[in-house]
Amino acid sequence: MVEEPKVGVYVCHCGVNIAGVVDVKAVVEYASTLPNVEVAKDYPFMCSDPGQNMVIEDIKSKALNRIVVASCSPRMHEPTFRKALERAGLNPYLLEMANIREHCSWVHEKQPKEATEKAKDLVAAAVAKVSMLKPLETVKMPAVKRALVIGGGVAGIRAALDIANSGFEVYLVEKRPSIGGNMARLDKTFPTLDCSQCILTPMMVEAAQHPNIKLLTYSEVASIDGSVGNFTVKIVKKPRYVREDLCTGCGVCEQKCPYTVQSEFNLGLGKRKVIYFEFPQAVPLKPVLDRDNCIYFKKGTCRACEKFCPTKAIDYTQQPQEITVDVGAIILATGYGLYDVKSKMPEYRYGVSKNVITGLELERLTSATGPTKGSILRPTDKKEPKDVAIILCVGSRDEKNLDYCCRFGCVAGIKHAYYIVSHIPDARVTICYTDIRAFGKGYEDFYARIRSLDNVQFIRGRPMEVFEDSNGSLYFDVFDQNTNRLIRLNPDLVVLETGVVPDPSFEQIAAVLKCSRGPDGFALELHPKLRPTETTVDGVFLAGVVQGPKDIPDTVAQAGAAAASALALLARGEVESVPNVASVNKDLCSGCGVCEPICPYTAIVLEARDGGRVARVESTKCKGCGACAAACPSGAMTQLGFEDKQLLPQIEVLARWR
Repeated sequence: MVEEPKVGVYVCHCGVNIAGVVDVKAVVEYASTLPNVEVAKDYPFMCSDPGQNMVIEDIKSKALNRIVVASCSPRMHEPTFRKALERAGLNPYLLEMANIREHCSWVHEKQPKEATEKAKDLVAAAVAKVSMLKPLETVKMPAVKRALVIGGGVAGIRAALDIANSGFEVYLVEKRPSIGGNMARLDKTFPTLDCSQCILTPMMVEAAQHPNIKLLTYSEVASIDGSVGNFTVKIVKKPRYVREDLCTGCGVCEQKCPYTVQSEFNLGLGKRKVIYFEFPQAVPLKPVLDRDNCIYFKKGTCRACEKFCPTKAIDYTQQPQEITVDVGAIILATGYGLYDVKSKMPEYRYGVSKNVITGLELERLTSATGPTKGSILRPTDKKEPKDVAIILCVGSRDEKNLDYCCRFGCVAGIKHAYYIVSHIPDARVTICYTDIRAFGKGYEDFYARIRSLDNVQFIRGRPMEVFEDSNGSLYFDVFDQNTNRLIRLNPDLVVLETGVVPDPSFEQIAAVLKCSRGPDGFALELHPKLRPTETTVDGVFLAGVVQGPKDIPDTVAQAGAAAASALALLARGEVESVPNVASVNKDLCSGCGVCEPICPYTAIVLEARDGGRVARVESTKCKGCGACAAACPSGAMTQLGFEDKQLLPQIEVLARWR
């Protein structure tokens, strides 16, 4: 026998977020007249303990069996009220929310009468639907107690170590030959100016030696199937042409190799051998043979590395290796790349004039393991520059390029000024800035310290274009907003602090995972304040700059938070299916197969039946997106909680809205 609906309606003031525009009392009075409504109340903050307790007490004392909460976004508070229903002994899915904050008070701030009428209709629509809802159940499934971290920069390493130290296995995948990421390219870190490698290398070694971490460098994720708790990941490990089990990292092969090419790690500022270690502190300390430039692979000659290797570790026959792993949680830590100022901002002559470099390239010049062994030399003549211009916000905070702040460029530029005056005491540095954003702990003190130096000058203005005369000398004009003067600078070296973008590899991984991205290309978090490490894909978490620009401390902090989120899932050892899965009416299904390719989660399979085919939904894979129900031409596919008989009454109410 179908239970007669007894609906409770609860309207939230949300302080003045709702009540400042919507006449809450009028909405409550209207709700009390709607069919099946037994109780209609309002409260300043429904999500608070007293607000939730009000709902729980009414369910118990008045035998309510359906609940409508008119408040803010369901994305934020639907789980809150579902738990309240559960505590009251009511099925948590007999709940409907009306979003009268975003849909009424916020968008109709200057139309209180219309906002109130719209709120009434949204509440009426919610009552109409909730009256038709049926209890839903979830299925608990075991979760694989193992994690995957994609990206071996400081964020990925920190996240992997936190998970591994908690007793769970981790696969750490890095596309480059060594872990370390962009931080490995830095000489020092601000504001304390401690050695970047001194901080990073112990973490790298710890990750490589940890018994719970399986390190997969020079590897890329090819595909990801499954869902939260049960992901199946295929990883392609590229051949190094060096047997890692035999190699001792002695470096003889690199020494004996007679051929050199541009070094990617040094951003083209120096050379490396064709068989090479990415950098001296590389982890793992195993060389890679560059097949594209190796004379043996081109002409079948040379083989010097094989001849001189004392452990016979060179193996020209290696092939890409596909590795399949099962994991319960995934952390994305793919990091960042630099904005392409060469093609997007040719006015700065980057890539045209060799004496225009990026801040990251200056890091390599300053590093003791860099192409100049720590000497800051101009790329053209290998002489020390005596007059250096550092231009901040190149591409950043620019509507034509990147409209967001890179967050660390200002303080990085200040640090680079310190590099120059500490290496070349008689040099002069001019920093051209828009605003100085020294927001982090100790950053303002660091800024004041560098600003007080006699040979460091700050000009508030952004140069429009950099020029080069016939002698190869650079010059540009900049308008100083602080003095209202147009100043011409003739620097020996120009350093561009460029904007940052997501690492190019993230686009492919986001497509594989169906992970949402924002307009800026970075990963879109589930909620920027309440759930900043979670994505729209259950079981997939964010760490570091993959989510948006941030400095090293914030990157490490978020990596720890992402690891904690993943650990919460792994420690439970089980996950629940979503309640609103798709359902097939097999009497109506014609087996046309339209639904199968549309499903983004491979949750639909076609089975043989009576000489034909019929669709079947694997509820453990289904995420309730509804794509199959929308596409089904025969109406055989429906989505629980969103059936026609539940939506049509809601639509009829909303159709009255003018």
